[in-house]
Amino acid sequence: MLSLFRRPAHKEVTPHALAAMLAAGEAILVDVREADEFASGHVAGALSMPLSRFQASALPAGGKPVILTCAAGRRSAMALDKAAAGRPDIDTHLAGGMGAWRAAGLPVVTGN
Repeated sequence: MLSLFRRPAHKEVTPHALAAMLAAGEAILVDVREADEFASGHVAGALSMPLSRFQASALPAGGKPVILTCAAGRRSAMALDKAAAGRPDIDTHLAGGMGAWRAAGLPVVTGN
């Protein structure tokens, strides 16, 4: 009975797999953290769309997969839930968020 109320798990991509996708130009990364968090360190080339103003309809469409990230995965999962109705193609986020990206020793940039 509980399975009727359980949300499906979102797809996840590891930090190193995402880094390879971005380096090859095969994905678009959207960071849903707030502007001050984004400015303090984000993946180079990531687009900023804070969850507080998140609109799936404003995300890039067609071609490359859109991957979401946040600090640890909670907000990006919430954004994926918001995107599900209008943009079912947006179904993947960075496993562990920016915390996992940094822990993997991958580079971040600061500023907007």
